[in-house]
Amino acid sequence: MDPRIRSRFRTEIAAEGAARYGLRPEELSFIGGFQNFIYSYAKGGDEFILRFTPESLRTPEDLEAELEWIRYLASNGVAVSEPISASQSNGGVERISGDDFSFYAISFKRAPGRSIGYPECLGNPSLYERCGRLTGRLHELARLYKPTARRHGWERNHYLLRAREYLPDDCAFLLAALDDVKGRIARLPISDELYGLIHADINVGNFTVDAGGAITLFDFDECQYSWFAEDIAIQLYYLLYVFGEDSKAERKAQYELFLEHFAKGYTEEGRRLPEGWKDMLPLFLRLREMIVRIGMHRSWDLREPDDWTRDFLRDSRMRIANGVSVIDGFG
Repeated sequence: MDPRIRSRFRTEIAAEGAARYGLRPEELSFIGGFQNFIYSYAKGGDEFILRFTPESLRTPEDLEAELEWIRYLASNGVAVSEPISASQSNGGVERISGDDFSFYAISFKRAPGRSIGYPECLGNPSLYERCGRLTGRLHELARLYKPTARRHGWERNHYLLRAREYLPDDCAFLLAALDDVKGRIARLPISDELYGLIHADINVGNFTVDAGGAITLFDFDECQYSWFAEDIAIQLYYLLYVFGEDSKAERKAQYELFLEHFAKGYTEEGRRLPEGWKDMLPLFLRLREMIVRIGMHRSWDLREPDDWTRDFLRDSRMRIANGVSVIDGFG
């Protein structure tokens, strides 16, 4: 999280958010968050999440569009973490004003089941097939979606807008590469079959799996209009970036396994993958790598990285500077 945002979040903000939902401050348990402040709480025998989003990150219109999208998916049978309202009179977004900075509080039902982390998510064909089935259904519904509140497009992604602010002076190579990738993406064809509202951050940290294997998706904070291929590339990236440049054989095997089983799930019930999606993957994988780098520089102290982070930063710098993705050369 941006340290400047962290410094502006006060216990009074959390207490006021709790009060809006009929809670005492001590009933909230802080569980973290990368861009937002996330708490959990229990009420009436059920579990919920309370999210505080800084006003510098999202507008009220952004948040209303996010909640409308989630409710639309839920109404069409997709297992998502649904928002709840603090009262019958609002749409689910509570503005909490501080002395010089405000946050928006939103509560969601907590997703049932458990998280699947590393290394369990690697080499897991059943999981990839279920992810493909979920993503295919999301994209199918996105093509039919007629929102009253509209989310921003990919070019308004927070990390892209603030890259120069977050990156240190020695990352000029990344800014140059980012301009190149953005230009290439902007020239991609747009149609209802290729482009629509996407989750934009599907990964093992943003869904749970119950005892029967069913996935519940949450954290739609990054949802945006983009190419459906980006939703696929993001999932792939987080399964590949853990492999260093000295583990290309393992990365290639992971890539092939994911694509085979993800496509199987996506195309169930007659759904078709977006035309040209596979050719778009390297471009969106490059974009995701840059976004990850920007986020790391924004939120982490990288002066003394651990071994994995050090190796990742080295390998990532090489790929970005040379204009290649984590799957280049795989065929």
